[in-house]
Amino acid sequence: MRIDYDSFPKRTIFCVDMKSFYASCSAVLLGLDPLTTYLAVVGDTEREGSVVLAATPPLKQDFGIKTGSRLFDIPNDPRIHIVNAQMSTYLKTSIAITELFHRYVPMECIHTYSVDESFLQVDGTTRLWGDKFSLAEQIKEEMQKEFGLSCAIGIGPNMLMAKLCLDLEAKKKGIAEWTYDQVEAKLWPVSPLSKMWGIGTRMEERLHRLGIRTVGQLANYPRHLLEKKFGVMGNQLYYHAHGVDLSDLGAPIMQGQISFGKSQMLLRDYTKKKEIKHVILEMCEEVARRARTANKAGRTISLGIGYSKKEGGGGFHRSQTIAEPTNMTMEIYQTCLQLFEKHFDERTVRKISISLSNVVDDDQLQLNLFDHRKPKQREIGYVMDAIRQKYGSNALLRAVSYTTAGTARHRGRLVGGHKA
Repeated sequence: MRIDYDSFPKRTIFCVDMKSFYASCSAVLLGLDPLTTYLAVVGDTEREGSVVLAATPPLKQDFGIKTGSRLFDIPNDPRIHIVNAQMSTYLKTSIAITELFHRYVPMECIHTYSVDESFLQVDGTTRLWGDKFSLAEQIKEEMQKEFGLSCAIGIGPNMLMAKLCLDLEAKKKGIAEWTYDQVEAKLWPVSPLSKMWGIGTRMEERLHRLGIRTVGQLANYPRHLLEKKFGVMGNQLYYHAHGVDLSDLGAPIMQGQISFGKSQMLLRDYTKKKEIKHVILEMCEEVARRARTANKAGRTISLGIGYSKKEGGGGFHRSQTIAEPTNMTMEIYQTCLQLFEKHFDERTVRKISISLSNVVDDDQLQLNLFDHRKPKQREIGYVMDAIRQKYGSNALLRAVSYTTAGTARHRGRLVGGHKA
């Protein structure tokens, strides 16, 4: 099947990414140049095992320190600055950057994808700001002048192509553009498949079993077989491999991949099953709250457990699909407990992740003749969310959060998972 690109919209989308955003902001706050300074942002400078959240480009290049490294990996070198994360400052800077974008396009043409990455739809701005490359250059210059920060800009006819252009070319060049005419030359050679935005490691493994290892092989695989194997997501994978994306600005690129999750690197070793279950319950509460906030419910519940590296690392990630969609904490928790009891092998735990997927709108409730409490339990969940929204996340906590195993009270004092 040949794709008729003339039948698809050709918009002008910018995907703007701030280079080493946390580290660059921290460097600027210290009056330093992010492009020449050795600086690492860590979760907590008092903990040797604290994770590096960001590093300036010179630190990455000359010392090999990158996001995910540990504090103890950083050499004892007087040239290296090590600072705590300042999440409130980063968020304020991100908001100010959005206001900068608003000078060039209406607010409805801006989608903040993350604290350091945004999409802009710049169609119709030529008479005001010149062609797309002139506008991209102007945004980069303004960013540097006002905030002392560098950015990269990927340009494409849709969100998908702009994001792929950013990740695979613009981050090296500064500004780059991918068009439909370049799909075969630039997109199809991409491998491994996990470099393709929207394809995670598990989907990559499933595609490998079909003999698909490059985006080009995915694009040339029979669409009907992909749809048979993956359903509607198979259709999306096929068209995305051809660079086609009809998502509105701000809509999820992969509709079938919408999920609500929570992942946590524990601050200490957890060896007792009872304590691990306490943290799982807290995290189920958070996942359920996120789903309710979006008025969604899901049928597939996933639990991931990561073991301590002192015992060889590893772990498991398992999912279970239940009969009816839910966003109730205890229903998610009971499913997680089943997965935990079945797969846990009595090792030290350092990481836990939980997600709710296979999502639908929460506009209906399947009544159970043998359990009349379900409607009230569902309503209580929304009431608790409203109280937390008004008075703070620690306004209502489960009893397990007041045990030595609980982490919710500590996390409630953080911004974006880190010190403010």
